[in-house]
Amino acid sequence: MMYRLYGAITVLIFFAVIVVNDLAGGDWGRLAGGFDNLVVFFNQSMWPPNWIIFDPVTYPVCKSRFEFMCSIGYSSMYETLQIAFASTIFGFMGAILLSPLAARNLRSNWIGVPVRILLSAIRSLPALIWAIIFVIVVGFGPFSGVLAMTLYTIGYLGKLQYETFEGMNSGPLEAGRAMGLSNFSITNNIVIPENSNHILSQLIFMFEYNVRHSTVIGIVGAGGVGFFINNYMKLMYYDRVFALLIMIFVVVIIIDFVSYIARSFVNEQGDVRRPSWLSVLMRMREKKALSKQAD
Repeated sequence: MMYRLYGAITVLIFFAVIVVNDLAGGDWGRLAGGFDNLVVFFNQSMWPPNWIIFDPVTYPVCKSRFEFMCSIGYSSMYETLQIAFASTIFGFMGAILLSPLAARNLRSNWIGVPVRILLSAIRSLPALIWAIIFVIVVGFGPFSGVLAMTLYTIGYLGKLQYETFEGMNSGPLEAGRAMGLSNFSITNNIVIPENSNHILSQLIFMFEYNVRHSTVIGIVGAGGVGFFINNYMKLMYYDRVFALLIMIFVVVIIIDFVSYIARSFVNEQGDVRRPSWLSVLMRMREKKALSKQAD
C-alpha cells in the first residue's frame, strides 16, 4: 500500500514539473541572477526598516493618552484585527446556519445541492474580488472589508463544517431519528455537540486566515494595514513597507501562538471535553419521561 502511495506521489510530482516547465516556456534561465537582484533591491530599498510608522501622527487628531496608539502602524493593525474579528464572527454565524442544510447525511439533495452550490459560488471568488465589489457598492473603508471577508468566510467555513458533519459517525444520527427527533433537534443536540471541537478549531483557524487576508484587501481600499502598504509602495517607501511587513509577521506569530493554546482546550486531549451525544440523548429521554409523569 505504501509503495502505491509513493508511486502516485512520484507520478504527480513528475507531471507537476512538466506543467511548470510548460508555464515557464522551457526557459529556466530566468532564475539565473534573480536572487542577486533581490538581495540588491533589499539592501538598497528596504533595509533598514523605517520605524517611523510607529511615530504619532498629527492628523487626524488622536485623543489617546499613549502616543504609540496614535501611530499609523498601531491604528492600521488595530483596524485589520477589527475587520478580521467582525468578519469571522458574522461569517461563522452564517456558515453554521447553512452548513447543516448542505450536509448530505442531514438533509435531502433537494435542499443540500442548492445550498452547496450557493457556498461554492461564494467561495469561487477570492476575498480580494469581493473587496473590490463592496468598495464599489459601499465605498472605501473598513466596512467594505468586513462585508467582503464575512461573505468569503461563509463560503469557506461552510464547506469545512458540512464536510465535518458528513464525516461524523452515523450512530448518533440513527439514534436521534429512532427517538423521533426533528432535523433541527438532531442538528442542535447531536451534530453540533458531537463536532464542537472541530467547529471551534475551524473558527480559530478562520480568524488567523482572516487576519492575513485583511492585510491584502486593504490594497484595494477596503481598510486595514494593506491600505498603507499600497500607498507606501506607490511612493516607493519600501523601508516603511518592510517595517509594516515585520509588524504583520509578529502579530500573526502571536495570534498563532495564542490559537495554539486555545486549541489545546478543545481537542480530545484538552481539559474541556465535548458533551457526549449519548448523554445528550439520555437527558432528552429523561426530560420526556418526567414530562409524561407530570401529565
